[in-house]
Amino acid sequence: MFTKKDREKETEPMRKEVPLEKSEIKAFLGPGSEFEGKLVFNEIVRLDGAFRGEITSRDTLIVGETADIQADVDVGTLILSGRFKGNIKAMVRVELRNPAQVEGAIETPALSVEDGVQLNGNITMNTGQESRSGKQAKGNEPQ
Repeated sequence: MFTKKDREKETEPMRKEVPLEKSEIKAFLGPGSEFEGKLVFNEIVRLDGAFRGEITSRDTLIVGETADIQADVDVGTLILSGRFKGNIKAMVRVELRNPAQVEGAIETPALSVEDGVQLNGNITMNTGQESRSGKQAKGNEPQ
């Protein structure tokens, strides 16, 4: 027969741990897709295709390894693993993950760069909304 513990297990749905990046995504541009224009959103969005234009949000943009982005980006947080050319402004942070290739300017209060990332451009570290020119670095120079 079943014990009390067995019955409790039956009533509890099996939960598989899903990373934040997959569980909270509200919009997705898949590999092989192409979009040109202006993207404005309020929740987490993931791009794995080609995008040209402008992206604006106070939330998180995730750019996957297969993505090719040419845009001016103004977001809360950017997590970038693909190819990017343009300007990035992030109010919270920018994470550059291998094998990202970035060409352009980055302005953010917090930046993390994994080994293997190609970064060519200017970096401005600021505290939130205010930019301080005294804390600028170029390319892969230590900060």
